[in-house]
Amino acid sequence: MATEARNHGDFAEGIEHLVREYIRTIRIAAQEAVERGVAESVGDHAAPSTKKQRQPSCSSSSQQGTRRTSDELAALGERLYETLCRSPGQTMAVLAPIVGASSIELSRPMTLLKRGGRIRSVGTKQATRYFPMAPRPA
Repeated sequence: MATEARNHGDFAEGIEHLVREYIRTIRIAAQEAVERGVAESVGDHAAPSTKKQRQPSCSSSSQQGTRRTSDELAALGERLYETLCRSPGQTMAVLAPIVGASSIELSRPMTLLKRGGRIRSVGTKQATRYFPMAPRPA
């Protein structure tokens, strides 16, 4: 009986030791995450960052304030339509990198394709999915 109690006590101590080590590891990881977050918010890039680099949301022509020509919009719309035909039911966030533009840059060509009856959309906001329409008979 005494041996059994001693084994039980050793077992309990082992579990407590493992729990303490786990908590210590979690605290260290949390501390490092806070330090990285503070360093990034201050602009100090000395701490390694696991965040993805932000991509500019506007093209260089948009940043300069110039408007896209109707030919540029049409070409972008055609690329978007071809991509949509290859992978229907995708969101704008999925389509944008495939086409090579940002979601914001694709909003006008997408509107023109919808008005032209070439695509339809289902859903709202970020959950909107786009589908190509069957060509209409002449």
